[in-house]
Amino acid sequence: MRIDPVLGATPGTTRSDDRTRPLPPDLLRDASRRLGILALLASVLWIVGTAAYAFAFRAMADGTNPGAHPSWLTYVVAAIGAGTSLPLFWYTRRADRDPRFILDLGLAYLVLQALGVGITWHVDPTPVGWIIQPTITWLGVMVLVFAAIVPNRPIKILLVGLLAVSMLPLGMMIAKARGVWHFDSVGALVLMHYPDYMMVAIAAVVAKIVTGLGQQVAQARELGSYQLGDLLGRGGMGEVYAATHRMLARPAAIKLIRPEIIAPGKPAEGALAITRFRREAIVAASLRSPNTVELYDFGVTDDQTFYIVMELLDGMTLDALVRQYGPVPANRTIAILRQVCESLEEAHARGLVHRDIKPANIHLGRLGLRHDVVKVLDFGLVKSVTTKSEDQAMETATGLMPGTPAYMAPEMTLGEAYDGQADLYALGCVGYFLLTGQAVFEGDSALQVIARHLNATPVPPSERLGAPVPKVLEQLILQCLAKRPEDRPHGAAELARALAEIDQAPWREADALIWWRTHDGNHSPAPSPA
Repeated sequence: MRIDPVLGATPGTTRSDDRTRPLPPDLLRDASRRLGILALLASVLWIVGTAAYAFAFRAMADGTNPGAHPSWLTYVVAAIGAGTSLPLFWYTRRADRDPRFILDLGLAYLVLQALGVGITWHVDPTPVGWIIQPTITWLGVMVLVFAAIVPNRPIKILLVGLLAVSMLPLGMMIAKARGVWHFDSVGALVLMHYPDYMMVAIAAVVAKIVTGLGQQVAQARELGSYQLGDLLGRGGMGEVYAATHRMLARPAAIKLIRPEIIAPGKPAEGALAITRFRREAIVAASLRSPNTVELYDFGVTDDQTFYIVMELLDGMTLDALVRQYGPVPANRTIAILRQVCESLEEAHARGLVHRDIKPANIHLGRLGLRHDVVKVLDFGLVKSVTTKSEDQAMETATGLMPGTPAYMAPEMTLGEAYDGQADLYALGCVGYFLLTGQAVFEGDSALQVIARHLNATPVPPSERLGAPVPKVLEQLILQCLAKRPEDRPHGAAELARALAEIDQAPWREADALIWWRTHDGNHSPAPSPA
């Protein structure tokens, strides 16, 4: 994969040999889950197949011996086969299991199941009329399916497959010891099962193809100096993956965008999406506030996939916080809003408007030894109020709406000129959501919500919540929700000062530490939105 050095990626990055590149962790986990499904299916087949075999055995037995039935060993082996399959199924369901160990365990499981099949295949006398000749047995099919579904190195599949199909000749030797089968030499046994040995060779080729495809995925996920890991989330602008710097071992989050995903068949909108994505990288790189998500790198691959490498955040978005734990206390709301103001103050000082401030774009989490650290995310819709670029004009041409209706200032929805005051309106909506657990205005459609932002008077948060809210905080939130920009606080710095002056017991680091310790493990870390 070529990385464009013009957009900041390191050219000439050394690649590991495709033949030795490990498969991505998520593919290994998927393979371990498929192994569990195979084990569950095997347990069912042991039970159903043995019952069907018993019926067929009796039906085809000599008429002089109508009471004939399979050997007791057949039922014992079937019980053991089913009894070892179910534990493997449950073992693969555990999220804390190492998928590489599970795949190695699966090879041992394959040999064990093959031994059971080999014993039951030849344990009983052949009913009269059955023709014995070389043929592909269940073992050949098992090895082939295993190679196709569960990726392993071809040499492993070859060696384990040969061992597995050799269980059939071993089963015949056991049957001979019981006086059921008679043969002259071991060579005759191998010749009788040569089709299964041929299947093993095919299985090794299949394993090479399957692992090769997985290694291609691993190579495709190498972006510059970063190796992609788990998928963290998807959104309108792309996908977010966990990643690791291959030299520094530094964790990161990588946002990917492919134009054909968000605008299939619409080149203009696809070009606009790419422009927004590049703008987000450039803007984020210029911002230094500790409350703005940090950008490490960005670039473009040879298939025109853009990517941004950001700090990997530990915590959740405000949207997830409220939906999972309910409304936020007033003092914690004040602490959160003040940190958002810190991020917006720098952006506004540079003549930039975020345009999409909302709970899903504000992250709350842990950073080092600090707790409740706010990070403002997703500067993909940021706009300069000092210039009007071609891509901003294209937004109107393509009919795309900047921002999110539930958090858009009236002047934005009307298409009028706007500045940082629009972000303060959105921040007022965020504060309202934190205090009440509900949006300022709701409706059955985006147009209804927009109309209410234009014309309706917000219900005070205390009335909406049905509980007291500090009067000064409530008035400040409602001031941010003023229809006219000039009636709102005059800038993020002024709003931050007004929040700091509210007579309310402050939310301190000790309070945040207790909250996170209490709720640690009860949430899923939320990546920056795509």
